Amino acid sequence: MYPGIEKYLPMIKYNEIGFKKILLWLIGTLLIISSGMTLTSCGSDDPTEETIPEEIKTQARVYETIRYEKDKTTAYNFEYPSTDPYGKEVMLSGTITVGDEVTEKNPGRGLVLYSHYTIYRADECPSKGGLDLQKFVTGSGLITISPDYYGFGITEDKPQAYCISKANAQAAVDALLAAKQLLPTLGYQWDDSVLFNLGYSQGGQTALGIVRLIDEQYRDLHITYTFAGGGLYDIPMTYQKMIESDGSDLPSSLISVLLAYNEFCHLNIPYSQLFQEPLVSHIDEWFYSKKYNSSWIDYKLGSTSFSQLVMPDLFNINSNIAQRFIEVLEKDNLCKGWLPRKENRFLLMHNTKDRTVPSENTKNLYQFLLDQGVPKENISYNVSNMSIFSSQNPHEMGAVFFAFNVIPILCEELNIKIWIDVNTILDLL
Repeated sequence: MYPGIEKYLPMIKYNEIGFKKILLWLIGTLLIISSGMTLTSCGSDDPTEETIPEEIKTQARVYETIRYEKDKTTAYNFEYPSTDPYGKEVMLSGTITVGDEVTEKNPGRGLVLYSHYTIYRADECPSKGGLDLQKFVTGSGLITISPDYYGFGITEDKPQAYCISKANAQAAVDALLAAKQLLPTLGYQWDDSVLFNLGYSQGGQTALGIVRLIDEQYRDLHITYTFAGGGLYDIPMTYQKMIESDGSDLPSSLISVLLAYNEFCHLNIPYSQLFQEPLVSHIDEWFYSKKYNSSWIDYKLGSTSFSQLVMPDLFNINSNIAQRFIEVLEKDNLCKGWLPRKENRFLLMHNTKDRTVPSENTKNLYQFLLDQGVPKENISYNVSNMSIFSSQNPHEMGAVFFAFNVIPILCEELNIKIWIDVNTILDLL
């Protein structure tokens, strides 16, 4: 039994059918999965929108307020100054979500900096309605801050900085700082000593990138707890392992990593030297148009085999092109080259059956943190077989167990009881 989950299984396991339904809902709505199986958060809510007048573009500002009456949540879309993956100044976007339990008389219990999982379609980002986890947090008294990352929201016409942890971490920290300035102007107060850092899959990688960035450059910021599951922390190792295994449950993610690092690390290798047909002729439509989700793109790719999608030089670890990629991937390796604070606390989880992000990522990160002096008792660590149903995608199933373990820690840290019940979950099915 996984720590924490035994508290909630009696609450939800009425029967096998009900349990499976709830697991499916958690997979679809709890943050989490990098497979792109998200639900449209607007749905039947029919949110009303309020557009804020134009202000100076170089300052953080709320430009849109969306009310989700059914979910008792208000979303504030905002733009803020940051830097793009090239290091140049840019305006990015994100979302602040506040549940109705946070009022002038009842300040928020703290902040959640939430980094989203893999997305491809424009409307999957937080500011365009991708608010599954954020609505789930409603009732906890926590205020959630969610960056879109570069390539989504107001920069959706740009290539996304997929799994470039330094760029996405900077976008997230800048969103946090901007939101802390904006919240008082919106009439909200909160316990500023509480900051949870949360993400799964690509979001898990970003969450650790945030820890590195804060520990290196923002020493006045303190994270209460970092929750990271199924993340791509040792990215050069992952590239080599994908070549060895020649397969992935999410082949579009492999292509996205190559596209991002080729673009933002100035490798400038022509697509024809990287990819096979029909992929090479459809990069712009499939990946850069932001029209399609991961399931559609993976279907169009036509194969889960790496060797069937990329050119032989990329599949040969000793080739010049492969070595150029490994060199730039190594510079974004979260398992080396930085010194974490000893007081950092982590929940690290990974499914050993994961065929999307190898579990060696979390194993290597755990050992790195220990080697750097983070006390073992500060790390809740679970890398194990988390696959209940043989038909279930292991990466998604790892997300379910991750969610079940996040909830009790949040409750313990806030000294509150669980804020959701079965009826709440069933209402969302």
